Amino acid sequence: MEVSVKENEFVVLSISEVSSSSSTSFSKSEPVFARFRSGSGAPELRFGQESQSGADIVINLRGSQLFRLGPAESLFISEVFEDNKETGYSRGISIQFKNKEESRSFHCAFEQWKTEMVVQGPPLPNGAVSTSTSKFDEKIEASSAKMYFHYYGQLLHQQNMLQDFVRTGTYYAAVIENRADFLGRVVVDVGAGSGILSLFAAQAGAKHVYAIEASEMAEHAKKLIAGNPSLNERITVIKGKVEEVELPVKADILISEPMGTLLVNERMLESYVIARDRFLVPNGKMFPAVGRIHVAPFSDEYLYLEIANKAIFWQQQSYFGVDLTPLQRSAYEGYFSQPVVDAFDPRLLVAPAISHAINFTLIKEEDLYEIEIPLKFACSVSTRIHGLACWFDVLFNGSTVPRWLTTAPGAPTTHWYQLRCVLSQPLYVMPGQEITGNFRLVAHRAQSYTIYLTLSATVGDMLQTSSGKLDLKEPYYRMSQPQAYSSAQEPNQLLQTQDVLTQSWVEDGLVPVQQPSPNHGVELQTL
Repeated sequence: MEVSVKENEFVVLSISEVSSSSSTSFSKSEPVFARFRSGSGAPELRFGQESQSGADIVINLRGSQLFRLGPAESLFISEVFEDNKETGYSRGISIQFKNKEESRSFHCAFEQWKTEMVVQGPPLPNGAVSTSTSKFDEKIEASSAKMYFHYYGQLLHQQNMLQDFVRTGTYYAAVIENRADFLGRVVVDVGAGSGILSLFAAQAGAKHVYAIEASEMAEHAKKLIAGNPSLNERITVIKGKVEEVELPVKADILISEPMGTLLVNERMLESYVIARDRFLVPNGKMFPAVGRIHVAPFSDEYLYLEIANKAIFWQQQSYFGVDLTPLQRSAYEGYFSQPVVDAFDPRLLVAPAISHAINFTLIKEEDLYEIEIPLKFACSVSTRIHGLACWFDVLFNGSTVPRWLTTAPGAPTTHWYQLRCVLSQPLYVMPGQEITGNFRLVAHRAQSYTIYLTLSATVGDMLQTSSGKLDLKEPYYRMSQPQAYSSAQEPNQLLQTQDVLTQSWVEDGLVPVQQPSPNHGVELQTL
């Protein structure tokens, strides 16, 4: 692999060595260049002149320090080790700059190169996995991580998130309205992406922001931040995973957008908690600080029939002379294993939601490996329950203005939408009837979760129980579908045109499928 060379160059008025043991000297008639470089070896600083290319002073940045002696004068101290010796000596170089602006730029470059040397190591191509094993590498499949970082390394996906005004506007308001929390503080942006949250923190008066981003988006973030000169001197972009990087100081505040579908998809919450344990000072703030998963049973005949109808293809007994029906049941179960991502009408909910809170400031990383939510609802109508609807919100607990970001149905739609787990066997319930069950999320190595859902209800002496296993990694995106029902096609009225699908029918192989007809009626077909 060919490693690209990076370089920052400065012109200084003069340099002089504090140590008298060195005979290196430069002509006073031409400028002296100071170049920060990174090739195949460690980052280094070179002092030299064009006419004396072989007489450069080369300094390894590891163990080096830079001190200001005046507005335009600094002292550079480095460790020098002689060949075959474990001990060395300090080398001091006095640097005279043209003005204080040049001095400040040089100091900023030095700090950034020192930080990159500590946290980044040799540059990696997009999606490559380091040979060193970190906690992230141990629990996440390499192929999943490669696709994940490739996805977030593209500007079109960052644009999609930036154009989610609910998301971006809420983050901006949460930061700017709570300037008192950011003013003069050190901030770490976990999974910085384009760097937009780092820029918000700098706008709010942060002393310095360390923007950590593992994908190739880090290079775009550097360009964006460099293009905002009023803020860029207080932001350092670090390319690497939070599980692996080191920072020169502790953070007073962590800011991040670690939420995925159903809050936990992509398992970035774990990295957010790891960043808390590694970088945050005791009692430091987290933006956001709390997340809540909300769940409620729903009734949606249209959605249920839409999913069931997808398996009709496998009913064909002579598809080019081939009987497809042996795969019919597997296909049917496969479609119901996909959680549905869309924005639905809150009138489809048939009971008040219950909530499960996750306090990011207190939870342990291991507690996110498996999340279990006991279910207990009181149904408000007579209907068929087709599954469980889910959404989430997060709290920015600012000291001035606490603010919530919600993805609830009926609220302004975000790029997360809502999520619904549809059961292949609906339940029939009466008003006031109790619905119980369990909703369990188990993390897997593809950076997502397996969902285990069970719902139960008793009608007379008959106990109805329906279960499903769904993969949060493989949802059915349904955002283009119409969500509101007309008054003539309410879900409860559809129930009057269709018999109730009982448990015995499902076991016997009966499923409902919708056939085109002039009156849009529903017919039952045998699979």
